[in-house]
Amino acid sequence: MSRRSGILEFAVLGLLRESPMHGYELRKRLNTSLGVFRAFSYGTLYPCLKTLVANGWLIEEPGNAPEDALAASLAGRRAKIVYRLTAAGKEHFEELLSHTGPDTWEDESFAARFAFFGQTEREVRMRVLEGRRSRLEERLEKMRASLARTRERLDDYTLELQRHGMESVEREVRWLNELIESERAGRDQRRPGPSDETAK
Repeated sequence: MSRRSGILEFAVLGLLRESPMHGYELRKRLNTSLGVFRAFSYGTLYPCLKTLVANGWLIEEPGNAPEDALAASLAGRRAKIVYRLTAAGKEHFEELLSHTGPDTWEDESFAARFAFFGQTEREVRMRVLEGRRSRLEERLEKMRASLARTRERLDDYTLELQRHGMESVEREVRWLNELIESERAGRDQRRPGPSDETAK
């Protein structure tokens, strides 16, 4: 499984953990909530959904609205299929959510992981944030060294482009520092769940 398809599977499981959805709605959520997936098409999403169903992590159900099914049959189309997370799928997502290795610090993986931080334990969030910061600090060091070596040979526009890239990384490092400090201070970014409300 490629890294990109692994990220897509993670995101699909995470979104379906919130509520069951049909493919079109799922794709819309991937596009709007998780910008990293803007390039994904139905041609990529549906094979992923089939794999997740085959693994027993999702089940397919007919759409709930009877008028939708009737309209679809009258028009000669199939009724929309709703995808629901199984108990095994929820358990698998929980396992994926607890991973904190170097792959979670990469650009696309980190964006997907961050989108589900509300469902992630604080210790795991901290390890992912610190790993991401470390990865970006390494990148920044290499960019600075490269700029120092090549500055004399670069035209003004290429130089500005390199500076812009460095500023973007520096900005993300500052943002990560703030998030890490916030986590250390014990301010949980998760919204209270139903169990938190009833406990009050």
